[in-house]
Amino acid sequence: MGLYKQAQTAEAVESRFGIWHRIWGSCEGNEPPEGAVTFMAFCVEPEERDMGEKTRQYQKERDFMKENNIQQILEQVKEGTLSVEEAGQLIHIGRYEEMGYAKLDISRKERTGFGEVVFCSGKTDDHLEAIYERLYEKEGEVLGTRATKAQFELIRGRFPQASYDPVSRVLKIQSKDKELMGNVAVCTAGTADIPVAEEAAQTAEFFGAYVERIYDVGVSGIHRLLNRMETIRKANCVVAVAGMEGALASVIGGMVSRPVIAVPTSVGYGANFHGLSALLTMINSCANGIAVVNIDNGYGAGYLATQMNRLAVGGESNG
Repeated sequence: MGLYKQAQTAEAVESRFGIWHRIWGSCEGNEPPEGAVTFMAFCVEPEERDMGEKTRQYQKERDFMKENNIQQILEQVKEGTLSVEEAGQLIHIGRYEEMGYAKLDISRKERTGFGEVVFCSGKTDDHLEAIYERLYEKEGEVLGTRATKAQFELIRGRFPQASYDPVSRVLKIQSKDKELMGNVAVCTAGTADIPVAEEAAQTAEFFGAYVERIYDVGVSGIHRLLNRMETIRKANCVVAVAGMEGALASVIGGMVSRPVIAVPTSVGYGANFHGLSALLTMINSCANGIAVVNIDNGYGAGYLATQMNRLAVGGESNG
């Protein structure tokens, strides 16, 4: 069958079937262009080239996964070598904007219902400003997470309407008068968990969900939680944010009929292991209907809560 041989790639392109690599030269080991990354690729000898239908489809998609290739796709439709359905799939998958240091996924909202979100931490000022500019041109609004006050001042210089929350570190340019739908409850065990909870809440609100905040209802004073259960039970889903031992999600999970998204936080003393104790509690919960995201991942919880909320109200998108 095929043989593993040395090949070269200058770019890895993601398609719905996985990661495709652009091969420079043949599998016989031609010298790669300067800066190319060497990796091992599965190559098929010419005399053994008996590819299945899916492999041929992979190659077809790889060949088209380039920016500004719509004309080529349309020409192949005209020639009859590509069906209209295949062309639609290729155009839908392959759209992104090349910026050199970033590839903006401008078709993400079409595919998933959510536009691309910016993880601000670690980005240079020039890169961050250019990314915000291009996304704002495409979407009319931008959501960024883990931003600093200095990054906010940078973006506000270009977009005076930008807003920043120093608690959640969310930096956003948001449409005015956005209609919020459904109901998502975001609960915390303690006040120290609020930064992560606010990242979840503001993510959900940015994407069009109405959010009910219920903070400081941890199990060390469970009567506080019980007093708010009527409100929590009305939500389409519940985000439970907790550090320490992370028991809040299990308690809520045993008292509601809606999905619970558990968010462990790094809040706690030494044996908390920066959130690992809460994470282990949550993924080992005996309560049903609990999904767990990564430590301090408020954004991921807010995103997932929005998906559940949209399903509950029967809406495709409101963000």
